[in-house]
Amino acid sequence: MSTAVALPMVLAEVTVSAVERLSPSFVRLVLAGEGLADIGVDGPWWDQRFKLVVPTEDGVLTSVEDADETWLGTWADRPVEERGHMRTYTVRSVLGTGADTRVVVDVVVHPGASGPGGDWAAAAVVGSRAVALLPRRGVPFGGIEFTNPPGADLLLVGDESAVPAVCAVLEQLPDDATGAAFLEVPVAEDIQAVRRPPGVALTWLARGVRAHGEALHEAVLAHLGAGAPAPEIAVDEVDPDLWETPTWSSSGEPLEPASGGAYPQLHAWIAGESAMVTGLRRHLVRELGVDRSQVAFMGYWRRGVAMRS
Repeated sequence: MSTAVALPMVLAEVTVSAVERLSPSFVRLVLAGEGLADIGVDGPWWDQRFKLVVPTEDGVLTSVEDADETWLGTWADRPVEERGHMRTYTVRSVLGTGADTRVVVDVVVHPGASGPGGDWAAAAVVGSRAVALLPRRGVPFGGIEFTNPPGADLLLVGDESAVPAVCAVLEQLPDDATGAAFLEVPVAEDIQAVRRPPGVALTWLARGVRAHGEALHEAVLAHLGAGAPAPEIAVDEVDPDLWETPTWSSSGEPLEPASGGAYPQLHAWIAGESAMVTGLRRHLVRELGVDRSQVAFMGYWRRGVAMRS
């Protein structure tokens, strides 16, 4: 039985009600639970992030019985064999209302290299359990970084880890939106059919044996009329916490309002592996003169570094 508690966020046990293997690298899960009746955001869901706690390798699922507002702050202090693994995902879509509300989440899976969240998703069946932390209707939650300014020339860029977010944004854009989206995936079989406005072009790039992000970097710069090879990014140049939006920077640097820059209508959203994001960030801001306040750069993960809960 699902358990939900009345907290500022929805903290509830959920069960998998449907599983679909979309492609070699993606599995889609539909999550159901009593507490999901209370989820909601003020406006579109866009790239809304949420937390999912999956069971331990022995099948132990963290309890939310009698949880209060200290639950999230103390979760990490519990032994891993009691708390399981917390991972961050994107709300791909929300189906139904009330007691029939379902949350759809697409998870990247790499056989033998996915980590606890991907391994759980790859093995999930109808009835598999997890705990979700989602925005409660009418309560500020955060976790949405995409915005759609009037008259913007949109640029959406991501590797496989950002595919669910970019696809969710594309499907929610108004019909008059314009711009381009570039998505890099491991293999051609990962390419998906996605609804989008007619004025937003979508380019899929199958990585194959190329270096991660190389094809993506080249395609984005060609789109901006500034073709150049992907830069070599040293390990010590990669900020593991890289996260900069038009209003907030992980580095703590103040962000000034857009001054026009070289691409005055551009509004970019770039997410994925940190080295790839770092390379594109450097090229757009330092070399092409894109105003920092016109771009959201987000390092979703870092190659060779285990994701933190």
